[in-house]
Amino acid sequence: MAERIRIQKAIANSGLMSRRAAEEAMLEGRVLLNGEPVVLGDRVDPTSDVLTLDGAPVPVTEELETHLLNKPLGVISTADDPQGRPTVVKLVVSERRLYPVGRLDADSEGLILVSNDGELTHRVTHPSFGVTKRYLAEVDGEVSPATVRSLSEGVALEDGPARAESSKLVDSRPGRSLLELVMVEGRNREVRRMLEAVGHPVSRLVRTAIGGLTDPNLKPGESRRISAADIQRLLAPR
Repeated sequence: MAERIRIQKAIANSGLMSRRAAEEAMLEGRVLLNGEPVVLGDRVDPTSDVLTLDGAPVPVTEELETHLLNKPLGVISTADDPQGRPTVVKLVVSERRLYPVGRLDADSEGLILVSNDGELTHRVTHPSFGVTKRYLAEVDGEVSPATVRSLSEGVALEDGPARAESSKLVDSRPGRSLLELVMVEGRNREVRRMLEAVGHPVSRLVRTAIGGLTDPNLKPGESRRISAADIQRLLAPR
């Protein structure tokens, strides 16, 4: 018999919502186990029980699995793509149904997590937990020290101000600069829009770290399953 899992954890593992939100859904009577209302403390057998949320089946995963992938250019950060483009999920070898943790645009490269751990996904993607993402951005033009400072102080975008947790100039040559930016928010194309707003469009963008987790040995298209120690580095307080 498989190990029985607390229901709120099973729902969080499915990626549908956080554990706290799952507990609230249980208290509201929205969660049923084999057709019967549940209470906090109930557990689900992933091999035989039927768990539903608002009438829809909840996929109950017996084992959590998270991979670190070095995403190449042109790969889409989704589980499936109706246009048939390559996805991050298809690059990871697993018998389980996995999902990308957050987004990395098709024209960006670098590290992304692929997982079935809903709680981990919530902690990595929600800005309130402060998990940073570090990027190397190659941009057009020579970036001044004042512009580097402005990226940390805040840049006006159409959907509100955006700022890097830190920014620094790594290299500068005629017509080209290399910047390192550390971000907490993950708005759509935020780094690219910030740099374009200060007059330096991005020609290449690579994510090099998620929290304290990095792996310079991973080649584009390669992935590895992360360990408990990796997760500690990933979620370690700044």
